[in-house]
Amino acid sequence: MTQPAKKNIAILGSTGSIGKQALDIVRANMDKLQVEVLTAQNNADLLIQQAIEFLPNAIVVGEESKYLYVKDALQKHDIKVYAGADALCQVVQMESIHIVLAAIVGFAGLRSTLAAIEAGKQIALANKETLVVAGALVTEAAKAKGVNIYPVDSEHSAIFQCLAGEFHNTIEKIILTASGGPFRGKDSKFLETVKKEDALKHPNWSMGAKITIDSATLMNKGLEIIEAAWLFALRPEQIEVIIHPQSIIHSLVQFEDGSIKAQMGLPDMKLPIQYAFFYPNRVYSSFKRFDFASYPSLTFEKPDFTSFPAIQLAFDAMKKGGNMPCILNAANEIAVHAFLKDQIGFTEIPAVVEKCMEQGHFIANPAISDYMESDKETRIMATACCKK
Repeated sequence: MTQPAKKNIAILGSTGSIGKQALDIVRANMDKLQVEVLTAQNNADLLIQQAIEFLPNAIVVGEESKYLYVKDALQKHDIKVYAGADALCQVVQMESIHIVLAAIVGFAGLRSTLAAIEAGKQIALANKETLVVAGALVTEAAKAKGVNIYPVDSEHSAIFQCLAGEFHNTIEKIILTASGGPFRGKDSKFLETVKKEDALKHPNWSMGAKITIDSATLMNKGLEIIEAAWLFALRPEQIEVIIHPQSIIHSLVQFEDGSIKAQMGLPDMKLPIQYAFFYPNRVYSSFKRFDFASYPSLTFEKPDFTSFPAIQLAFDAMKKGGNMPCILNAANEIAVHAFLKDQIGFTEIPAVVEKCMEQGHFIANPAISDYMESDKETRIMATACCKK
């Protein structure tokens, strides 16, 4: 099968951190990539700017009240403009699209990703919640449609890169690295005083607000544990987390002979995005190169499950299975939002999640409607927990 002269991409969530970095990749590879679809939820002005620059076939603004504003701004351009969640699910099925970058944050990204898989589109997955919430449905659908899921999270991309040429070999375990966030080494008493301004200052990565808070609580690593289990068909006992403050080793794979492979590089999300777009090929980049002399010491330590209980909550949800990861994710989204609105304290985020996991209605074998209902019910429960 001959490769197209240009690969047509749809970027779902183009105004977010991952989406903007993906467009940087396009700018550097205009001879190889063509933007076919751009979507955003609320940031209409930036979506308009992106559309004028890249001239996609179509764009979707999720907030329907902004449809006329966007349409009027683009009336001089040959760009189709749509609005709403249903339009998002329809536009990803366009025949001209080769690969869909799923970069919508949270549960909101599930429907469009499933719609793209149903249409047989290859997926570059930057939305970990899609697999956390409905891993069984997503992986089964991808298998049935012959769709490849290329991970864009730096840790999962690292595992994927370590497995290149090794897919026939047995994995003993994977080791996901975590920077430890801005509060590494702090105890529970200190964490009770944390303000959002401090939690939003990640030491190594530049990310959106929600994922930055998740990194501070280590819930981001918990979600990555569940995502890794689905991506690489792993059991809970095959996944380990290690704190690596320098964020140079992005993750490791240990094989059954005891050998370990690691993927290394400077913290930069553009590399995993580019790898997903061009897999199985690597293409030249101007990214800053890692210099060993600048990092004479790489250190590692065990995570503190007492001060940062989110990782254990994720392991518990994964072991329980069914809709429990969906409950964990929905409760966390609400709790993080409440923290960013100064409605709850930092240590209350995992407490809200734990309470919802204890009280939520468990379903062992959920259908898509069950996931939707679990998400809705959990959000109501978590919102009540966040009200003082």
